[in-house]
Amino acid sequence: MYTCDACTKHVCRTGDLTDAPLNCPCRELEKIEDIKKFYLEKENMMLAHESALVEAEGYCQQTRVEEIINFAKKCGYKKLGVAFCVGLAKEAKVFASILRHHGFEVESVICKSGSIPKSFIGISNEEQVRPCTYEPMCNPIGQAKFLSTAKTELNILLGLCVGHDSLFIKHSHAPVTVFAVKDRVLGHNPLAAIYLAEGYYKKKLFK
Repeated sequence: MYTCDACTKHVCRTGDLTDAPLNCPCRELEKIEDIKKFYLEKENMMLAHESALVEAEGYCQQTRVEEIINFAKKCGYKKLGVAFCVGLAKEAKVFASILRHHGFEVESVICKSGSIPKSFIGISNEEQVRPCTYEPMCNPIGQAKFLSTAKTELNILLGLCVGHDSLFIKHSHAPVTVFAVKDRVLGHNPLAAIYLAEGYYKKKLFK
């Protein structure tokens, strides 16, 4: 129904909808009016307003780290949660130290918290990353619940696996933003696969 990825007109950027494709969301005026009502809710308005200011102030100038700090300060958040992957423990330590340097209280929870064996979710020994070893499952619901207990005001994801991040976002009590996503093959830069999709990775991605 919606194919914005294939659009070449991008009338949404100009406001001139006379040449909008037939399936353009901009044509759905009634639905847009209903959507706008959600932004009038207090928290949604605050998040939308402050994120727009962060975008403008840091455009092509601030790193993602700086933007997160700026956003959290604008929103008045004092206590931040960091949900991170054990594989990025060193990065999490540096990141948390930067946040604390800027005056935030930081609660951090690692993905293996709870040390629940993978057998609990039906993973056999042979299906583990490292068969014949004790391998605890990632526990994103636990990360979200622990941070809820800590009463964090904004939760930040650092390198959670695909799907685990979905579970964390689903169960987080506080708004969530992403600092970095995991891609061990590409040095945690997943867009590299897109930039190489017509070249080096073409056979791999379009097989």
